[in-house]
Amino acid sequence: MNNQMILQRDGQTAWIKIQRPEALNALSREIMDEMDILVEQVKADPEVRVLLFYGEENFAAGADIKVMANCDAIAAKEFLFTSTYNKIHTLAIPTIAVMNGYAFGGGLELSLHCDFRIVSKTAKLGLTEVNLGIMPGAGGTVMLPRLVGEGKAKELIYFGRTITGEEAQRIGLANLAVEPEELLATAKQWAENLCARSKPALAAAKHSMEHGIGFPEIESACNYEGVLWAELFNSPDPREGLTAFLEKRKPKYTAQ
Repeated sequence: MNNQMILQRDGQTAWIKIQRPEALNALSREIMDEMDILVEQVKADPEVRVLLFYGEENFAAGADIKVMANCDAIAAKEFLFTSTYNKIHTLAIPTIAVMNGYAFGGGLELSLHCDFRIVSKTAKLGLTEVNLGIMPGAGGTVMLPRLVGEGKAKELIYFGRTITGEEAQRIGLANLAVEPEELLATAKQWAENLCARSKPALAAAKHSMEHGIGFPEIESACNYEGVLWAELFNSPDPREGLTAFLEKRKPKYTAQ
């Protein structure tokens, strides 16, 4: 570990923080290897209910261009972040990208693999790879159209456009844009609200939505959703949630 990535716990919330300020938190192969290890630690910890990604002044200003400049096709494949990002995308718990400053290229793609993106209004975001003679290579061309539609995704990627946090919220790229000084408090509030919900219910809902997006035949996708819904009743959480509603109190979920 070179301490450019740290994992912190705040109750049932985990934070993975990028710490490479001298390079605007640009993502290197070493950072990505550290991130992979930390994601595996979070995945193995049953007490964690929400995972947030964060960088202090900047979220992540893309991948390390100095390294990529000398890559051939074989080296470029070894530099890919896809394996780690896929692990983040398939985590059973909710994930939030908390974004300030710059979020370009691979940095923005990291956020695209999270469930939510909370950004500062002044943040600068973009998949700007085409300006360097390349294209997004860590899920950008796959994930961005899901959020903003094909036409807007092509506009942003083909022209290598940079947008503000406010525009990101307006087009659906960000869930919420707030003043920079409100960013951390807002993210913590979202995390607390998610932690109060049933972990198995959130995991099943996340899995069902991903399945439905990848399996667009509606009848089969809805039938699969029904299977996941019924299986939740093997957990104590549905009884607790339904009983709490009837008793007009807040539920206390315990299932892992």
